[in-house]
Amino acid sequence: MWFAAIGIALALIDLELRKLPNAIVLPSYPVIAVLLIGAAAWQHDWWPLARAGLGAAALFGLFLLLVLIAPAGMGWGDVKLAGLLGGVLAYLSWSALLIGGFSAFVLGAVVGVAAIAVGRAGRKTALPFGPFMITGALLAIFFADPLADLWRRLMG
Repeated sequence: MWFAAIGIALALIDLELRKLPNAIVLPSYPVIAVLLIGAAAWQHDWWPLARAGLGAAALFGLFLLLVLIAPAGMGWGDVKLAGLLGGVLAYLSWSALLIGGFSAFVLGAVVGVAAIAVGRAGRKTALPFGPFMITGALLAIFFADPLADLWRRLMG
């Protein structure tokens, strides 16, 4: 619930101001950590918590690398948000992390191409990436397991 609430707020703020405020993102790290620790303790299963730490580090690292390689393509707010999303998604499963992490790029590309096609944007038009990250994460939360099952069936 915490992630959904801050996700909606961050998406709306990023759409309007092109900014992901530290005042929301950074305090969410300890809140999410406490919630995930509580969930792991409740379930008596600590592996999802370890996976969350690995996923947070991995997605944060990937986005950090992207911002260092092409600083004009992504902002530091996206990097900070990536760690948070990585932890939440990896807690659920590796499939959720992969789907949520990469669907943001697919969603951004689809919207970017559509905006160019209807004449609302050009190739150099910057779109806020936070809403795509959050939408991708929410899609992964709800659809990662069915998509992973489908993939396993297709691959035999």
